Amino acid sequence: MTQSSLAPDTALGSPVRLQAVSAEGQPEVTPALEELYRGFEQELLVPLWTEIGDLMPAHPRSRATPYVWRWQRLRALAAQAGDLVPVGRGGERRAIALANPSLGGRPFATPTLWAAIQYLMPGEDAPEHRHTQHAFRFVVEGEGVWTVVGGDPVAMRRGDFLPQAGWNMHAHHNATTEPMAWIDGLDIPFQYANEAQFFEFGRDEISAAEHATPDRSRAERLWGHPGLRPVSSPEPPSGTPLLAYRWEHTDRALNDQLALEAEGFTGTVEPGHAAVRFSDPSTGADVLPTLRAEMHRVARGAETAPVRETGSSVYQVFDGSGTVTVGEESWSVTRGDLFVVPSWQPLSVRSEAGTSDSDSGALDLFRFSDSPIFEALRLDRTHVEGTTR
Repeated sequence: MTQSSLAPDTALGSPVRLQAVSAEGQPEVTPALEELYRGFEQELLVPLWTEIGDLMPAHPRSRATPYVWRWQRLRALAAQAGDLVPVGRGGERRAIALANPSLGGRPFATPTLWAAIQYLMPGEDAPEHRHTQHAFRFVVEGEGVWTVVGGDPVAMRRGDFLPQAGWNMHAHHNATTEPMAWIDGLDIPFQYANEAQFFEFGRDEISAAEHATPDRSRAERLWGHPGLRPVSSPEPPSGTPLLAYRWEHTDRALNDQLALEAEGFTGTVEPGHAAVRFSDPSTGADVLPTLRAEMHRVARGAETAPVRETGSSVYQVFDGSGTVTVGEESWSVTRGDLFVVPSWQPLSVRSEAGTSDSDSGALDLFRFSDSPIFEALRLDRTHVEGTTR
């Protein structure tokens, strides 16, 4: 139970408001207690005994709400924005963020994660800038845009995951005659809450060489060889030096896990559920210090066990269809739909995919989360229903 509240200016000149209440574990309400509380208010003090239920709950109570955004609607609105909103200095990006309904209208999917659909029209360039926020791009459909990171043009195609550590100069250019949309993920809310963010403009225009459209970036040619690290390279910055994780490799890894399971060998997370985590080839750790990214494949008819985790996640349906249950909410989802899993809310997924709506015949889900933060602080905890974990 909470007996105090914070408000703007008050008659006493203090934002602290304390109310003495008769309740178990609370002191007896007397004139002397009321006088003590007024003294606390004047000195901007809040006693723990009035706040402990809110500050130290028995388990996480996220401010975020489970919610789903429909890709078809997002895509249509992004296309409208493409006709109306320019890309250039000022707005910088035509990026439209998911706003969790419980976070006061802020452009935050969860208290730590930003997710947005970005849209680039034919022939457009998104100008160069850099920021301390760690970021990635994930492509659910289309191709034709190159992201240029540190002068290195990197192709973006369906199924590709493209991470980028903070404080790297980057721009985008669309080399085709068609618009393209993708999702951006960043740790903006985390850095915002912790007052750690920096931002800097780069050049207004990128060079002709950076407008090139190579099939493989320099980063892929150097770092994109399984199990092989270039001896010539110094220690990379705080984040993966590999700028593109291609769908063909992700798809093959997921297929192989399910094939091994069918042959009687281990390899899947649980029956019918294959999963891979994108990792930094120089360290084996997560691709970014604050963000984890994974791809999950759930075979048709399989259902995952409900799992709770500290920290929050955003999922996008890459392919297929199914039913997703988060806490007390349940939705049917199809390609492109995005949904949020707040901290300690149970998640389970049932695949209803088939050959008519999925190239793999399964439900494919891209996931990103704030797990590296919780693990670094030793605050990570997971519970899978039916286990002691």
